Amino acid sequence: MTQSIGLDFGTTNTVATMVNAAGKVEAVHFNHDGEAFDAFRSVLCFSEAEGAAGRAKVDVGPWAIDTFVEMGGDCRFIQSFKTFAASALFTDTLIYNRRLKFEDLLASFLRQVRGHAGIAFPKRVVIGRPVSFAGASPDEALARTRYETALRTVGFEEIHHVYEPVAAAYFFAQRLKTDATILVADFGGGTSDFSVVKFSVGPSGLDYEPLAHAGIGVAGDAFDFRIIDQVVAHAFGKGSEYKSWDKVLAVPNSYFQKFSRWNELSMMRTSRDYRELQDLVRYSLDPARIRAFLAFLDADAGYAMYRAVSAAKTQLSHADEAMFSLQVAGVNIERKIRRAEFEEWVAPELSEIGACLDRALGATNLNETQIDRVFLTGGSSFVPAVRALFEARFGAAKIETGDQLVSIAYGLSLIGREPDISRWTA
Repeated sequence: MTQSIGLDFGTTNTVATMVNAAGKVEAVHFNHDGEAFDAFRSVLCFSEAEGAAGRAKVDVGPWAIDTFVEMGGDCRFIQSFKTFAASALFTDTLIYNRRLKFEDLLASFLRQVRGHAGIAFPKRVVIGRPVSFAGASPDEALARTRYETALRTVGFEEIHHVYEPVAAAYFFAQRLKTDATILVADFGGGTSDFSVVKFSVGPSGLDYEPLAHAGIGVAGDAFDFRIIDQVVAHAFGKGSEYKSWDKVLAVPNSYFQKFSRWNELSMMRTSRDYRELQDLVRYSLDPARIRAFLAFLDADAGYAMYRAVSAAKTQLSHADEAMFSLQVAGVNIERKIRRAEFEEWVAPELSEIGACLDRALGATNLNETQIDRVFLTGGSSFVPAVRALFEARFGAAKIETGDQLVSIAYGLSLIGREPDISRWTA
């Protein structure tokens, strides 16, 4: 059997798995400041190398966060960059006088992941991909080409693409003792994906029949967007006005929509929007809020806001209310958020997720009673409103979770042991 690696490159976290000497799948382990971990944050930080103007040093994962904290705004911190994979509108970004394409960002990230793992990667990779990539008009062929360019750049020669929920389904199916029709719902940072799969358990192992796949570019980042839009954006001028000649006009919401999305925020400081905001200060009827927006961008404070949003969202998964707290770049926001309030904010996203689920079931001609098990995975499966959506449809007894952050990567490596990987590929 050719050695391979399972690679779950996620919007928020990346997990790699391999088959060990005992023939068991295990995650590639990392260590940062004496702390071991498997889920590697999908972030990069570019900073100017000492004594070499124009050259950039790149850090990833927790090391990128260290650099960002140490250098503050004097660096480029990029997160959720997977969201650009299928966007034809994203061609490149300028970092220290060098234009980097998506595939350059991904290759830089993967090289560093390999270096921090401290092991040689095999030449074959089984990589997960969403059923539907994030973005308004995702170009899936473009995303596949970009993935493969980056993977070949770092040394992979044999590349297999597998739908992420299929990998999670294969992982879950290892516990099956009898035949079952399974719905897998994978909630990542950028996408929510569904697969309906029929497994038959026989003497030669699992027989697999894919019945339907569906996906939508709505997931954890969209929930974050609602918190930022409702709680933070008003401190930066949302809802304020400016004067143009003799007219009073509303500050365009487009600035705040981009600011509220992690991938857009990573690029905003070098965009035309930033220059327009600088001009807007002169005409704003509330210039202090626009200056606060610019100061926030100058400080590259997106990670601090991410931590505040993530902490509040996590607390809301366990309690009826949470305190959102952000003190950065002269901004001081303290706001209590009730779970019922949050669920009202994300109701449009929950509706879209429900409609996508309907499409997946509709393609199979099955109803809820004909689904034997429902496996929820991914970080946003912890959100009570998400789980409630599935319990209402399928009943709580059918719902199972577990290994939410690593199930896809484990499934990818298990598929990599199959004699015919093509049966599972997207």
